[in-house]
Amino acid sequence: MRQRIALGFVCATWLGLALPAAAQEAKPKAAAPAGKVAEREEVRSASRLLEAWIETQMAYRGLPGLTLAVVHDQELVWVKGFGLADLDKKTPASASTIYRIASISKLFTAVAVLQLRDQGKLKLDDPVEKYLPWFKVKTSHADAQPITVRQLLMHTSGLPREAAFPYWTDFKFPSRKEMIDALPAQEAVYPPDTQWKYSNLGLALAGEVVVAVSGQAFEDYVQKHIFDPLGMKSSSVSLPEAHKARLATGYGRRLPDGQREVRPFTDAQGIAPAAGLATTAEDLARFISLQFRDGSAGGSQILKGSTLREMHRVHWLLPDWKSGRGLGFHIIHRDDGDLVGHGGWVAGYQSSVYFRPKDKVAVIALYNADDGLPYPGATDSVVDRTFQWVGAAITKSAPAPESPKARPEWQQYVGKYRSPWADNQVLVMNGKLVLINPTEHDPTGTLATLVPTAEHQFRIEGGSVSGPHGELVTFEMKDGKVARLKIGVNYANPLK
Repeated sequence: MRQRIALGFVCATWLGLALPAAAQEAKPKAAAPAGKVAEREEVRSASRLLEAWIETQMAYRGLPGLTLAVVHDQELVWVKGFGLADLDKKTPASASTIYRIASISKLFTAVAVLQLRDQGKLKLDDPVEKYLPWFKVKTSHADAQPITVRQLLMHTSGLPREAAFPYWTDFKFPSRKEMIDALPAQEAVYPPDTQWKYSNLGLALAGEVVVAVSGQAFEDYVQKHIFDPLGMKSSSVSLPEAHKARLATGYGRRLPDGQREVRPFTDAQGIAPAAGLATTAEDLARFISLQFRDGSAGGSQILKGSTLREMHRVHWLLPDWKSGRGLGFHIIHRDDGDLVGHGGWVAGYQSSVYFRPKDKVAVIALYNADDGLPYPGATDSVVDRTFQWVGAAITKSAPAPESPKARPEWQQYVGKYRSPWADNQVLVMNGKLVLINPTEHDPTGTLATLVPTAEHQFRIEGGSVSGPHGELVTFEMKDGKVARLKIGVNYANPLK
């Protein structure tokens, strides 16, 4: 069936909702009233500009529906529906509309693997066959090492992109059994850890590792250990009957006559850990706020903060040096702040979720069309425009931090110090105690802030990248004066 598009409908909801954050909570808190970020006029003004642009872009491109959300740290600043979730029924897209999120599913699979790793139940550098004895693929590379769990998450396993079925053409995804039974006939394209090659098969197998190690069906594991503690009540691996009424109808790309075909509903089955999840923008906001939190695992803190940072780091740098892969996550280098996240496409749906750790801003875009193109870097990307306008407004309108005030007792440390390899000078600048090397042509490159930790003791922040940043500076005192300056494990003496 084909549909003609008639647009102009916008469902907009200002939220400023506080998302569940505390790691010690057994259950997420209920949404709080409007938050500070949502109330800022700069943010409201930027959003009006964005809305006007999106409405016009969707009308001229004949796009059916879009739900867009912006998150700042633990606050869902706003979420808006544009256009229609179903053209025949004239159902508006909204915050509660459910979309298939395709490859964003991989993030949840990666979280599941890292949860089990943190519990000591698996190791990322173990061979996959340790957990999946049936895992066998052909290879023509005589010196190929066994494929590891880490390589599945990073897409460096060398496996084919897909299981041995044309499901992106006929929309018939294999069952778990069919995928597993077909695996021995497939052949690795590259030796592991030699090339980056995106692989849905690899992430589907990572889901099988979760099943084998946890002893639970993948769907049950994700529900119990991710969706439930995060309060993601509209999310699922296999769409339940109760959610189907809110599922946006998926549409194909716009044809030359302006019409779109309705895409058939697809159940990803054995490929579900790579492409099968369905959710809402509101639920994804809860998952994204997790990425900004720290602390020990427990309750809604389903992974400890250090593990989340580990997942967000570049583990494989792509040849352009502008992007790379973490553990499940895609990282894009940008001068105004790197983006971390993932995009997805499955018949009738395109989706994108990216966050900027630098200022804790995230954008979620969910389309019910094959040609929404929300991905960062795409022409007229709605994600890029949202970061450019609303994200910038959030950052610029943030309250300025209080100016630091120098402590009077710091004057006893001010002066010059000499070691066999360098001179150092301690100054008070802009309310901070700082350390420089004044013999450099440009000493600002060595400027480090000294942060108090104890009496006469400070921790070094900044300075030379090859210097002792993060280590302690101690002013050893005698008769009320500095007798010696200890920097890390080395010393400098005061100059008279």
